[in-house]
Amino acid sequence: MSASITVFLLAIPMSLGLAVAMGAPLEAGLISAAVGGIVAGLLGGTPLQVSGPSAGLTVVTAETIQIYGWRTTCAITIGAGLLQLALGSLRAARSALAVSPAIVHGTLAGIGVAIALAQLHIVLGGVPQSSAISNVLHLPEQLARVSPAAPLIGALTVTVLVLWPLLPGRTGRFLRRVPAALASVGLATAAAAWAAPSIARVDLPSWRSHALPELPHGPVLGLATAVFTMMLVASLESLLAAVAVDKLAADRSRAHSTDSPARSGEARGDEARENGDRPAASGTPTAEAATAPAGPDGVKRPAPPLLKRSDLDRELRAQGVANAVSGLLGGLAVSGGAVRSSANVRAGATGRASTVLHGVWILVASALFVSVLERIPLAALGALVMMVGLKMVSLAHIRNVHKHREFLVYGATIAGVLVVGVLKGVVIGIAVAVAVALHRLGQTRISVSEQNGQHLVLVRGQLTFLAVPRLSRVLGRLPQDADVVLELDGSFMDHAAYETIQDWSNAHTAHGGQVVFAGRSGGRIAEPAAAAHSCCRPWTPWRNHHCHDHPVHAPPSNADNGADVTAAEVPQHTASARGAVRPPSPAHTAGTVRTAQTATAAPTRIATSPGPAPGSPAPASASPHTGSTTPTAASPQALTAPHGDRPAHTAPTEQAAPVGRPSRPARDHRLVRGLSSFQRDTAPLVRGELARLAREGQRPSQLFITCADSRLVTSMITASGPGDLFTVRNIGNLVPPPDAEAGDHSVGAAIEYAVDVLGVESITVCGHSDCGAMNALLGAAPEAADTSLWRWLRHGIPSLARVTSAGDDPVRLYGRLPADAVEQLCLTNVVQQLDHLRAHPSVARRIADGTLQLHGMYFHVAEAQSYLLDEDTSTESGTAEVFDPITPAHPIAPAHPAEPADPAEPARTGG
Repeated sequence: MSASITVFLLAIPMSLGLAVAMGAPLEAGLISAAVGGIVAGLLGGTPLQVSGPSAGLTVVTAETIQIYGWRTTCAITIGAGLLQLALGSLRAARSALAVSPAIVHGTLAGIGVAIALAQLHIVLGGVPQSSAISNVLHLPEQLARVSPAAPLIGALTVTVLVLWPLLPGRTGRFLRRVPAALASVGLATAAAAWAAPSIARVDLPSWRSHALPELPHGPVLGLATAVFTMMLVASLESLLAAVAVDKLAADRSRAHSTDSPARSGEARGDEARENGDRPAASGTPTAEAATAPAGPDGVKRPAPPLLKRSDLDRELRAQGVANAVSGLLGGLAVSGGAVRSSANVRAGATGRASTVLHGVWILVASALFVSVLERIPLAALGALVMMVGLKMVSLAHIRNVHKHREFLVYGATIAGVLVVGVLKGVVIGIAVAVAVALHRLGQTRISVSEQNGQHLVLVRGQLTFLAVPRLSRVLGRLPQDADVVLELDGSFMDHAAYETIQDWSNAHTAHGGQVVFAGRSGGRIAEPAAAAHSCCRPWTPWRNHHCHDHPVHAPPSNADNGADVTAAEVPQHTASARGAVRPPSPAHTAGTVRTAQTATAAPTRIATSPGPAPGSPAPASASPHTGSTTPTAASPQALTAPHGDRPAHTAPTEQAAPVGRPSRPARDHRLVRGLSSFQRDTAPLVRGELARLAREGQRPSQLFITCADSRLVTSMITASGPGDLFTVRNIGNLVPPPDAEAGDHSVGAAIEYAVDVLGVESITVCGHSDCGAMNALLGAAPEAADTSLWRWLRHGIPSLARVTSAGDDPVRLYGRLPADAVEQLCLTNVVQQLDHLRAHPSVARRIADGTLQLHGMYFHVAEAQSYLLDEDTSTESGTAEVFDPITPAHPIAPAHPAEPADPAEPARTGG
């Protein structure tokens, strides 16, 4: 209710001002505001969006009225609405947002400038001209015959608009509840009634004389253009406003969740599932979740619900229905408004009820408060709309398009809208955007350098037919027997460029030269497209997982000629081992990593076999003190699992054997395929690092005790590689006390070895959600069972007892109670096993010396979220233990994409 009143008080002056700006009947603005609120509010796909007369449509509607008249303009509005309804039914809303943001924001900015120029004449007491250029040309004449009353009222309106949100103190906070637009128009109306009683005011004619639409008259092409232009601007503005409303609503919900972290996890899960998202957390309702924190006035208000994301196609259909109804009733065109919608969100709206009610209030005001509305000066409305137009020129948008080097497109669109109109301005913007894209495609930089008899040809940018002449000239000047490295620093190559490089490479090799192709991303650019296993999503951390849709990508058999099994790119120190290779496939260029050992290092295709490659250096530098490696494309951290696909079950295939050995049939077994994929893709990249660890021995810094559950991939969730973690996995991540181990000393032995021999610096006990061992403990009594499993699970009985003793103060997960008994036991079990760890003599001794730390960790599998036990907080406050979430951290970018900033001091990563 309060939000609807706030938006109503803002919409009344805005609707009247836009009607004045368009040269339309003033009651048409009220009709469109009411229809937009009620019809679009009831049917729309963005519940918090408020629709009504649009500032973006001001120029289009004003031009249509001048050419065709008001009644035909109403018919054009109906046609635009029907076209929107058809496009929404065809689900074309998302496609409308595919237009370059520079063009969209340039169009709106051009419309805003045109609005401001037109309303400036009204503020000066005159009448606006038919176009932005005419308004500029007639401005000196208007200034020569200006009267003081209208400009002073306009200046007062602008001053109040600017200063009203800045009112300080408690009084200012109270006054700011009134919208700035209403306050400015209200004060200007009062000042005009006292100081300028003869100033031009709003004139609302009788509703009996209200004009309704008629059949359109005029050329068909012109009418069709007007319908399409009105539809385009109204749709773009509505869809952009819907996206902005989603962001505002999400920011509001995020701010509320920050203030009140004890929200019900179960409610959040239900809302997220309704939105089509994965629940953010699980939990049970708590008493704290009933209300939000107290507001500025000290009153606790209900927490705003999480709304669904906007259904843009439904919103477009609703805008079409609203425009058709508004046109039938003799109203202005309707679109979603960012100003009204943001006011609705900030006023605390929780659904579409506020939008609909604001339309009802406008209908009531149109019937009962006509005499009040007729006291508003036109200069005040003109100043209000002029400020709205100026705000459409957003400095944030200008900075954004400048950052993305699209200011030329933005400026050309603004100029086109101002000079030749909205639709032609959009066409100009699109043409300039295409020209800029072609120019960038043609700006491929090609350089040649020579060092130690080797020629390095560096191609930066996309390789298209536009760059082929310059590339051919550069390659043609190279000596015919030269050793050439062609480095392709781009992501796209068309067929013309591919054939050029292919022909040159064949000719150069035929004349005794050598050619090696390299890139920047660390992949193999000579890999055929068919082997670029693309069934996995690019965001998947490991590529060999859940790829069941494609046949086995088995390594090629060497039965024909005994040649290399699989080509792989391995860095080499010298150019003598290089051989000629095929150029990369077009449109699929990936780079090859450049190592830090040598400035001229380049890749060579060699055979991949289980044995080490002679002379191949380690793919990443490593610290001599830890197992950590530099996170380059060749490091173990970047290769948690093989890059090949895990295929579906297929018929047995011939598995490639190492060179010099006969091939033999491969069993259809996932283990065999996984091992083969490792030997093919990962082994060449990690072989050097593993060889170093084999020479120096293991020096892990952590002992990691976790469950044997297959969903818990320790190297993945800790971003660790070989040599980082000394890992113990068992059923339920249990740590038997030293005096309770009967017949099983494996965990105690691992602890003693890690603490006394390896000298680890920390021990982590990691539990996880939905643990089968914890489920088993809750489901039966292990004392009565006499199996190996139940004899082991008896070590978890102290965790069950700890849950019972906790009572109403259980372990918490980031401020919320556990979701159920299983999660409570999983969390409590981590705390209990840490107590068991402290009972081990070697652990207790190191803790007393201050050289060993213990950590409790919980991993929620469904959320892929890690939590760490915050024992200090619970100890200081005397409350139950709390597990805090680990938030994403932004990595520090290296100096070169494939090299550490300092080869002598590589980055430290890992668990």
